[in-house]
Amino acid sequence: MTDPGDLQRQAEELQKQADELRRQAEEALRAAPAAAGPLGQADIDKITAGYGFTDTSLELGALLNGEPLPGAQIRIPLGMLNRHGLIAGATGTGKTRTLQAIVEQLSANGVSVFAADIKGDLSGILVDGEPSDKLLARTKAIGQDWAPAHFPTEVFSLGGKGKGVPIRATVAGFGPLLLARVLGLNEVQESSLGLVFHYAEEKGLALLDLEDLRAVLQYLTSDEGKAELAGIGGISPATAGVILRELVSFAATGAEAFFGEPEIDTAEFLRQASDGRGIVSLLEVPGVADQPQLYSTFLMWLLADLYNSLPEVGDAPKPKLVFFLDEAHLLFTDASKEFITQITQTVRLIRSKGVGVFFVTQSPKDVHEDVLAQLGSRVQHALRAFTPDDAKALRATVSTYPKSGYDLEEVLTSLGTGEAIVTVMNESGAPTPVAWTRMRAPQSSMTTAPDSAIDAVIGASPLMAKYGTPIDRESAGEILTAKLNAAAEKAQAESEAKAQAKQSAADARERKARQTQAAQIGKTAVKVLTSRTTQTVLKGVLDGIFGTRRR
Repeated sequence: MTDPGDLQRQAEELQKQADELRRQAEEALRAAPAAAGPLGQADIDKITAGYGFTDTSLELGALLNGEPLPGAQIRIPLGMLNRHGLIAGATGTGKTRTLQAIVEQLSANGVSVFAADIKGDLSGILVDGEPSDKLLARTKAIGQDWAPAHFPTEVFSLGGKGKGVPIRATVAGFGPLLLARVLGLNEVQESSLGLVFHYAEEKGLALLDLEDLRAVLQYLTSDEGKAELAGIGGISPATAGVILRELVSFAATGAEAFFGEPEIDTAEFLRQASDGRGIVSLLEVPGVADQPQLYSTFLMWLLADLYNSLPEVGDAPKPKLVFFLDEAHLLFTDASKEFITQITQTVRLIRSKGVGVFFVTQSPKDVHEDVLAQLGSRVQHALRAFTPDDAKALRATVSTYPKSGYDLEEVLTSLGTGEAIVTVMNESGAPTPVAWTRMRAPQSSMTTAPDSAIDAVIGASPLMAKYGTPIDRESAGEILTAKLNAAAEKAQAESEAKAQAKQSAADARERKARQTQAAQIGKTAVKVLTSRTTQTVLKGVLDGIFGTRRR
């Protein structure tokens, strides 16, 4: 018979062995955290080598494989920032902080930045970040040497709506294609609007604000201008009337403020501070959140104007400017073929001018496929797949990435806040390996800057004196209004002259009638008075009156 005490000792010994094995396994996991992730050592080595750039690069974060690997830094070469990119992810996944961290490093490397700030989230770049135990633990884990910092910033606003230096465009500079977009015109009306712009240019009628364009349309549909409307061809009075009504409705929304002079010189966005850092131009647009098409189309105008005004630079070692288009889906919603074509061409060609463009949105499907194909660098935060359409979009997103050791359909829906799937263009222009990355933290404040800090920046801006006060010089509105007024006064004078002539003729006829009547009465009187009967009567009356007649 087995002694119960022996059984107890054996059980205790087995428990000790089990505890020791568990301890050894835990130590092994801590010593080799890569084993806890989806990648093996060979994949980790490949990714590490794929991001080991020798040229100046921006730090995006550290490779994450169960735990962050600070020795495997994920970067993007500075010279590849003009090859365009995408920052995407569902709300709350950290894409704004990724954008902020990239903007900070661009500025630190002397590259100017333009970024729209719809919700005010980026204004924190004005002030130093606040350290915390959680923040420092996170940055230490990814190998980031974090220190608080702020960056040189200019604050702009569309047409002076909200805080900042006003950005305005003349109607002529904005052009018929973009204006048709914000007016919601169809293709026929868009074509007709283009002819109206051509007419104004041919006649030397400056289109500075919406009132100028209204004046041209009113003139062309007036009696005075109908002949000229027929002369420019292809525009029916009905179409001109539709455009005019849409223009009036558009102006009634307050859009009048965005058009006029002084028109912004987009070269203002390519400036450096005295210490050599690139100036960050923040477009604060909370005041136009209810006009998404105007906002997105205005950004497209800025980009097109940059393309038209900048010289060719080829493949420069670093971009002159990086342009971040936040809420990029607004740019493509209900866009015409011509508008999509213009966006595609501008994005394709503007990199030769030293300008990089990053589209910031919730899902890659928000960006038109012709544009998406040109975006060389991608930072994809978590996607949601709650519906069949979401799942379809997820599969489409996965299909655009290079092959990797990840099950991307699973990974993209399980990324934590501040984590992203990254692939960029390497120094040779080839895509880097796909890397699950814990992203770098911004050094500036991750909260909205206080009003006092924003006001101080605006108050110190040298651009406010140049662009702060609107200018109203003579243009199409004044010229055509004067012309129509002169025509109206001439018509009124002619009408009054006709009425006066008519009255004079009537008066003359009446005088003549009276004279004829008087003459007739005179003739009748003479005839009566000279008749024998009248003389006999008169003699009898007079004899009775003077008493000369005998009784």
